[in-house]
Amino acid sequence: MSIIGARLGVDIGGTFTDVVLEQAGERWSTKVLTTYAAPEDAIIEGMHRVCAKAGVAASAIGQIIHGTTLATNALIERRGAKTALITTEGFRDVIEMRTESRFEQYDLNLTLPEPLLPRNRRYTVRERMDARGKVLIPLDRTVVEALADELAEAGYESIAVGLLHSYVNDTHERLIHDVLAERLPGAMISLSSEVSPQMREYERFNTTIANAYIKPLMKSYLVRLKGRLAAEGASCPIFLMHSGGGIISLESASDFPVRLVESGPAGGAVFAADIAARHGLKKVLSFDMGGTTAKICLIKNYTPKTARVFEVARTYRFKKGSGMPISIPVIDMVEIGAGGGSLAHVDSMNQIRVGPESAGSEPGPACYGRNGKRPAVTDADVILGKIDPDNFAGGTIPLFADQSAGALEREIGGKLGMDALESAWGVAEVVDENMANAARVHAVENGEDLSGYTMIAFGGAAPLHAGRLCEKLGIARCLVPPGAGVGSAIGFLRAPFSFEANRTLFMRLNRFDTARVTRLFAEMEDEATRVVRSCGWDGAILAEYKVYMRYAGQGWEIPVSLTPEEARAADPAVILARFEHEYANLFGRTVKGLEAEITVWSVNAHTPPAPVVPVEPLARTQSALAPSERTIFDAGLGRRVEAGAHDRVALSAGGEVRGPGVITEDETTIILPSSRMAVTLNDGCIDIRLQGAASPAASATARKEAAHV
Repeated sequence: MSIIGARLGVDIGGTFTDVVLEQAGERWSTKVLTTYAAPEDAIIEGMHRVCAKAGVAASAIGQIIHGTTLATNALIERRGAKTALITTEGFRDVIEMRTESRFEQYDLNLTLPEPLLPRNRRYTVRERMDARGKVLIPLDRTVVEALADELAEAGYESIAVGLLHSYVNDTHERLIHDVLAERLPGAMISLSSEVSPQMREYERFNTTIANAYIKPLMKSYLVRLKGRLAAEGASCPIFLMHSGGGIISLESASDFPVRLVESGPAGGAVFAADIAARHGLKKVLSFDMGGTTAKICLIKNYTPKTARVFEVARTYRFKKGSGMPISIPVIDMVEIGAGGGSLAHVDSMNQIRVGPESAGSEPGPACYGRNGKRPAVTDADVILGKIDPDNFAGGTIPLFADQSAGALEREIGGKLGMDALESAWGVAEVVDENMANAARVHAVENGEDLSGYTMIAFGGAAPLHAGRLCEKLGIARCLVPPGAGVGSAIGFLRAPFSFEANRTLFMRLNRFDTARVTRLFAEMEDEATRVVRSCGWDGAILAEYKVYMRYAGQGWEIPVSLTPEEARAADPAVILARFEHEYANLFGRTVKGLEAEITVWSVNAHTPPAPVVPVEPLARTQSALAPSERTIFDAGLGRRVEAGAHDRVALSAGGEVRGPGVITEDETTIILPSSRMAVTLNDGCIDIRLQGAASPAASATARKEAAHV
């Protein structure tokens, strides 16, 4: 497949919609406030802006790649379709019973989140499969027909079907689908054997319900978006970013919208991985901070860490276990309610708290002048001098510092006896510490030491906070790439076409069935390849193989990657050696005397990556042009300092800025604490390092000399 003309990347966030246009190696971008009532309005406005900047018509766009928070927001805000669940008799309450674990053991008033569907919308049929797919109780078609008539009378828009062990044998789910399609032709149907064919009923049922719940909303939006874009002249193919870090067709996204739940953050991780590859950075901490949330992801060997289960809509201080589990392939990251729009308040213990509630774009932080009364992180950044109220978003959005000060004094200072500046300092330190703590925990859970990592910061708010976050985490180096303010949208344009197929087939290695495994891998590869081909791709397709393994008796699995040759040979001894290597890396040792077993098998088909062009090292560095002066608050020093203010566009390769400093651009601002210095690299990245550390040019020379020796 050849791409003709320009390419457009669009990321709808909780506060801003980011739009990026690329053509012939050049890039133009803009940020538009998200329009909640009709999200496509912001996309159209942003498209016209970047087309005007580039001097091209919308008809010149050859491909649009879109990521959105609409699916996530619909689940969080509980504004999906009227949905029913059909499940096996006796399992009606699985999604309410959850796993029976307490995510906050010592909270006597713990409140579990409500299931997505109330009990009166959950229906059962008499049928039963065993764990090997053998029919124990047949399903009577007349019973299904009677239930279908009942659902039709109730007026359901969407129906989720999740039966016990249907991931092994989907015969009964298929029968229900056929009856529903005949009796309820207007209803949308989601089968668990298609949406998430994996073991663990709670996660599988919940994922299928979530898919059904948002399917009518997303399908309507995508059809509407396609029509609006065509009416504006952009009648090109539209693709969607999925949570696993790849691109799927509009049709696949409409059928499986639950795969779009983490599409925006996934684009950010792809963006960071691309930067890491071009700079030869094998250990990277991706830091993406937007208007509503902050996302932190570990990237090793230029590849983001992935998982097959994650949670959405956490309700208890963003604590693990307090949300809805979604069992789909996803880039593994920690996400917390810490963005520019995150609201601050004083709790009952007289402590400053920030998030997870966000001001979004309507009304937005107090400084937006849209009747927002409560202070947000952006208000604190304005008072601390990090944001210039007269030059926010390239001067397109005026800010009102007096309203920020008023909100901070009213909601924070008035309760704690502090002025606006001290209140802003408190809010900024709390949100930075929240993010630092999330990064520490995520690293520990993955057995990593962040001191050896390089941070890559992007998103509209990340460069404002990255310097202070590095101080807190002990990270010596941070890169802020060009286009950082719209990083996720750029990431969409770097992502491959891909689809990951998963299956549960429980198998002990001492009873390994080579023929069955070979057949299973072939079936999954064929399924995943068909989805990639449906995007119009006619070139080569690569496949990645993975199994999820554990020792017998353990409750959870770890991912084990296999080469194509190992997957096709299906040698249990090789698979065991791979598992023991990964297990020892994660836990420090293996467990002797226990059998290993496989629960889930995975094949990810994707298009080949674009060739990586390494960034040329700097030959030398020199002081940047004389800056203007700007007063900022340095949290590390606890006082105001005079900082040199630079325009990023004016910084040539090798230009060096010593902190305290400010580097401005249209979509974000980089704040250099007094402890840091920055150098502009040959590709335009701002390389932030500790004061006194070796310059990039000196480091490159040292590497060359060491290699020569």
